[in-house]
Amino acid sequence: MVEGVSPSIGLGVLHLFFHVGPDVQGEAVLGAIKDAQAEQVQVVTAAILGHKADLAVMALADEQWKLRRLQSALVAAGLTLSESYVSLTELSEYAQGVPEAMRQARLYPQLPIPDKPVFCFYPMSKARNVGANWYELDYERRKELMYEHGASGRKFAGRVIQLITGSTGLDEYEWGVTLFADVPDTIKEIVYTMRYDVASAQYGVFGPFYFGMVDAPEQVLSELGV
Repeated sequence: MVEGVSPSIGLGVLHLFFHVGPDVQGEAVLGAIKDAQAEQVQVVTAAILGHKADLAVMALADEQWKLRRLQSALVAAGLTLSESYVSLTELSEYAQGVPEAMRQARLYPQLPIPDKPVFCFYPMSKARNVGANWYELDYERRKELMYEHGASGRKFAGRVIQLITGSTGLDEYEWGVTLFADVPDTIKEIVYTMRYDVASAQYGVFGPFYFGMVDAPEQVLSELGV
């Protein structure tokens, strides 16, 4: 076995998006997921709507090689990897004083989430444009804007669970945003509402959106014809 590579705090997070072709071996896919779960890797599977992907596999682990082994095994099972995103769970610099229970929930979330069958993922960064450069704002102004942004999100408490993971230096954007919701239109509503906040309207830069339905791996693969 290779030497372990672990974050000093929090978990490694890997989003994998696959296309499903005729050569996919369903039992091998399920075996890869079960092997990862036996190593205490949390795995969420979702059937994706639209052309960008058929299957999403979101995995969280305390050690990076566990994520790499899962990725390798899924590809070996015949899935075609179309997109991926690499990040780490984190506690925002604007939320250092939150209660311990909230801190643990952000750094060590427990997935999948019951009664939240709707899945959405998108990456995002903060703008560095002339006249709208997030990183030229002082800390207090950034904190003020993020508190406003957070207040908008809290209006959806109970309807949406949001997991924001950090990816600066790890992937093309600075954060990955994963949403788990009660019904599909909740996703539309929360994203629309929060885009009016200054932190988003002036400084948000968004990547592609992936949307679908969360279920057990066996059920998702069955729905995808595997």
